[in-house]
Amino acid sequence: MSSPAGMQAISAHILRRETHSSRAPLSVTAAVIVTLLAIYGLLEALLRALGQPPWLLDPPIAAQQLTELPHGPSGVLLTVLGLLVFLLGLILFAQAVLPGRRARHVIADPRVAVVVDDEVIASALARRARVAAGVSREQVMVVVTARTVHVNVRPTSGIRLDEDQIQAAVEAELDVMGLEPAPAVTVSLAATGVIGV
Repeated sequence: MSSPAGMQAISAHILRRETHSSRAPLSVTAAVIVTLLAIYGLLEALLRALGQPPWLLDPPIAAQQLTELPHGPSGVLLTVLGLLVFLLGLILFAQAVLPGRRARHVIADPRVAVVVDDEVIASALARRARVAAGVSREQVMVVVTARTVHVNVRPTSGIRLDEDQIQAAVEAELDVMGLEPAPAVTVSLAATGVIGV
């Protein structure tokens, strides 16, 4: 039987894996591209060693053109290539450094690991806000992010809504859910209302 500390470590690992996106697809793609470039370089070197014509580029000629880059191709081409390399590097750097969160939250429970999609949370909060405001389903829209919950309510024309009451109801529902991390709630009432049914 595993120790409680060991089970908590396994549970924490599972929760992290379910709430954060994997970097494996990008890593595999980068490795395949580098491998293909290395194989192509070996192919060209082998063709050069056998005295055959190059397939695409002759390695010594390509190396010579690299050393003469400022004077070779046009400045526009160099600028575009430089920007493409910079953007590729920026994307790879961002993927390596940023946490890569999925649209999910963890519900605190000491016995089991529970992960819920943000869409499910938004649906439950929209229902609670709709009941608190006394409006129809189409008049409430909830957006859940990693740290915030945005509740947008379009009131029925001629009926005043209490923004604090709606916010308190949504916060009470969040407290019952026990999300980790607990997002902050903001409620916005639209300036124009809709015609009641």
